[in-house]
Amino acid sequence: MSLTNATQPTVVHSTFVIERRYPVAPDRVFAALSDPARKRRWFAEGHDAQTFEMDFRVGGAEKASYVMGPQTPFPGTSLTSDATYLDIVPDRRVVSASTMALGGHTMSATLATFELLPTESGTELIFTHQGAFFENSDGPQRREAGWQKLLSRLDGELAR
Repeated sequence: MSLTNATQPTVVHSTFVIERRYPVAPDRVFAALSDPARKRRWFAEGHDAQTFEMDFRVGGAEKASYVMGPQTPFPGTSLTSDATYLDIVPDRRVVSASTMALGGHTMSATLATFELLPTESGTELIFTHQGAFFENSDGPQRREAGWQKLLSRLDGELAR
């Protein structure tokens, strides 16, 4: 095994938090996170989703695979995400650990936490992403931008 530069870190660690307010009760937001058909609509549709499987229970898995579209930096390349649910509190919290691979190369490992807090006007969602980004990854800034887009799509799902 050869190292390109032994003095450079091979892992970039990053944490970001995204907060959103939704004008619906926490049980509606939780349903959009936990129901496979609903989650697929906001999480996987719009991409060239090859698979989306979800076993929503502690210890259960979520698997998704896509082919990157022509508008992306890597058109035609496979993108896969494999997650395991670590903690689920109905209408309150979902925690998962996942890896993401591009073209078969694992580029990141993530701990993702969705917290749902009831408010007078609905729900405050606090999404915390703790990531380790490896060589050839999309990096923390692109990942955060991706999650901003996904949570905007969740807005649309909750408006259904």
